[in-house]
Amino acid sequence: TDMDKAAGRVGLAMAMQEKIAVFGDYDVDGVTSVSILYMYLKERGADVDYYIPTREGEGYGLNVGAFNTIKENGTKLIITVDTGITAIDEIAYAYTIGLEVVVTDHHQCRPELPICEAVVNPRRCDCEYPFKELSGVGVIFKVLCALEMDLVNFGEYNLFTMKDMCKRYIDLVTIGTIADVMPLYDE
Repeated sequence: TDMDKAAGRVGLAMAMQEKIAVFGDYDVDGVTSVSILYMYLKERGADVDYYIPTREGEGYGLNVGAFNTIKENGTKLIITVDTGITAIDEIAYAYTIGLEVVVTDHHQCRPELPICEAVVNPRRCDCEYPFKELSGVGVIFKVLCALEMDLVNFGEYNLFTMKDMCKRYIDLVTIGTIADVMPLYDE
């Protein structure tokens, strides 16, 4: 659910040369998520930065202070990785200061989702995706694959494109998945 919206908004930001900030968690799943998205966007020529909150000073998740800093750096679009699904108030604040947000996460959802450009999470109650046990880096890898399919294959599935994406990023996807103690079956 919302994969097309996420890929579309990120693709638009890239085409318009809008500054993008990747906002991730400080654990291994979060850092590998930030890494693959940042590398992909840089390789594609995007204007991209990243933000990982400090555990001691900021704690877990999205926060208003971080959004203010990100906005001051000229960012238009924030993409969350491995975080954001419960940050309804913080994301609402982001919009009041002119930021837009795409949420990618794998944690349990509340009944109410953040109001933003897209919310990609296989655990959404309205998501029909058959495998619910992806890590955060697994979710953002899927978003990257959808984006690459849009950019290279006009939205059509292509096995060679998928093999290339695996060659480029599967090592970090594997590390993040194992470090987050996600089940190692199916995908």
